[in-house]
Amino acid sequence: MSSVPQSLGAKKVENNSTKKVSSMDQDLKQMLEKIANTIRGLSMDAVQKADSGHPGLPMGCAELGAYLYGYYLKQNPKDPKWLNRDRFILSAGHGSMLLYSCLHLSGYKVSLEDIKNFRQLHSNTPGHPESHMTDGVETTTGPLGQGVGNAVGQALGLKMLAKRFNTEKHKIFDSKVYVLMGDGCVMEGISSEVSSFAGHMKLDNLVAIYDANNICLDGPLSECCSEDTKTRYLSYGWDVFVIDGNDLDAIDSVFTKIRAHQERPCLVIAHTIIGKGAPNKAGTHKAHGSPLGPEEIKAAKEELGIPQDEFYIPQAVINYFQTRLPKDAKLEDDWKQTFEAWAKANPEKAKEFETMRNNRVPNDLEQQLNKLQIKAPIAGRKASQEVLNYLMDALPQLYGGSADLSGSDMTMIKKYPIVGPHIFEGRNIKYGVREFGMATMATGLYQTQMIIPYIGTFLTFSDYMRNAIRLAALQGAHVIYQFTHDSIFLGEDGPTHQPVEHYAALRAIPRLQFIRPADSHEVRGAWIAALRYSGPTALSLSRQNLPDLAETNVPYADGVGRGAYIVKKEKSKPDYTFVATGSELSLAMDVSKELEKMGKSVRVISMPCWEIFEKQDEEYKESVFSSNCGDLGQKVSIEAGVELGWHKYIGRKGITISIDDRFGESAPAGDLAKEFGFTVEDILERIL
Repeated sequence: MSSVPQSLGAKKVENNSTKKVSSMDQDLKQMLEKIANTIRGLSMDAVQKADSGHPGLPMGCAELGAYLYGYYLKQNPKDPKWLNRDRFILSAGHGSMLLYSCLHLSGYKVSLEDIKNFRQLHSNTPGHPESHMTDGVETTTGPLGQGVGNAVGQALGLKMLAKRFNTEKHKIFDSKVYVLMGDGCVMEGISSEVSSFAGHMKLDNLVAIYDANNICLDGPLSECCSEDTKTRYLSYGWDVFVIDGNDLDAIDSVFTKIRAHQERPCLVIAHTIIGKGAPNKAGTHKAHGSPLGPEEIKAAKEELGIPQDEFYIPQAVINYFQTRLPKDAKLEDDWKQTFEAWAKANPEKAKEFETMRNNRVPNDLEQQLNKLQIKAPIAGRKASQEVLNYLMDALPQLYGGSADLSGSDMTMIKKYPIVGPHIFEGRNIKYGVREFGMATMATGLYQTQMIIPYIGTFLTFSDYMRNAIRLAALQGAHVIYQFTHDSIFLGEDGPTHQPVEHYAALRAIPRLQFIRPADSHEVRGAWIAALRYSGPTALSLSRQNLPDLAETNVPYADGVGRGAYIVKKEKSKPDYTFVATGSELSLAMDVSKELEKMGKSVRVISMPCWEIFEKQDEEYKESVFSSNCGDLGQKVSIEAGVELGWHKYIGRKGITISIDDRFGESAPAGDLAKEFGFTVEDILERIL
């Protein structure tokens, strides 16, 4: 994977530009070696007890874990959310027992009983790290490479916060982000996207550690990859160091230099032995993803000098970490004194800091947005930009960006600068054509605990981002996705850019709010919903102009805040009930007017967000989709996407005006409406 021959194995390989200089005394080195072997023992035993897991990485990276958590990182385990802590991300999340062992030993709320319950139902130590479950876990990882993107996002966010709040006299943000990645992370394309971006931004607070053990789950790395990773990262603009990852002196030498003087992101290629200590499986794929087995564990403990007791932790190791806890707490106490002095000297900055830290939203935000003059007809994307321009002044925690489409998805805020290398005072981020990377970095921005990010691209490109959106939903990351060009009616770009299945695909992700507003009134409501929700929200916005409907101009609590609401009430027992979203709501209203001319009674429901609707009480849900007069007649859904999911609301006999068994076409929007049956005449013919 790197330019270093495999035959070097775990031997020390020095970077050409540095000499090995270690500051560790022998007592400390011996203690860290003892901690490393303790990590190996805990990891072997936990995986064996669970009869599931990955012992290879924890055993191979044990010295790195011991060094970081036993000596190097600036953290306080008693306050895992301390803002100015160093952050460690395990992108290679399958090696979770490395992280759990380090968290337990260093004093986080991960007990020995948690270690023993590794991978068990409702345990605090799931198979892959989950930030919403386990104390000290910075982000949810597992799908390889995404942790690298989260790390880049965190590092960028911390640079922007430092620029915003640090003064010459007081530095309240000066921590670093460390991420451990494996061969899988390096091969996944996501690492290329985000590493290229990090190099461009010259993020001098980011350190990636590459566990270069030359082994994949399936066998030797040489069977599937022979790239020169060192040269690749040098080309991104990173500094690269190559070391023996099992040599504490080599580790200390490089990390001491990085802490003393870092000008750009750093990659530490740490050559390790996977499963180090297991006499028959070390250095092979057999140590990667399955328990070592009782006999191999027994032999490994003999070789490592570990007692055969299960989950053994030497008293000396326990004592060592107990003596560290007051020192760790003092780091935060010293920072708090700096912070208090800073706040006293900078009251306006301190007020803004508290607004961002607590994600405060004005109580009268709805009233303020209602005063915002938005001239209709207007495209959903442009209405959203109008709202955003207002929100950027009202909410200092908002930072935005786009994957090279800010002029089309309308995410560019002209009042604020563009973020760039050494230009971190801006609030517009140009991610380049890196949709997947953008989504992972946005989650990282949120994880700074001070930023609510929004990111934009065309809805069809949400496919590139889907796994990152899924992980954001899994861990409740407050990220807002502004997806535009949200239907076939974007027109001439054709089916490659016209979303069809994407509404259903995004609605299928648990805990993701998918909101498709019908006009500027609902766009205002969609942003209120996104800001109030403590998880991710996807806004689906039109390219084409839409009329404002008087019927949607209702209080948030009666409209978008309900997820679905009646915009046109029937005059008598309904003959037809229409339910529509987005640009098709005005079409549903037009159809209803024609039906009323025929003497029909019609109800029309706007349903911008299924997820919000499902959270309403049963009485309200029944009031929308049922009638005091009996049933609601023929139910019809109108949405320019696949019909999947609609029959839950309109019944098996309901009619879906949808797009199925085909994609879009390249043509003007009006021609497409006729081609796909989205005209008043076509719908009347279909339902009558």
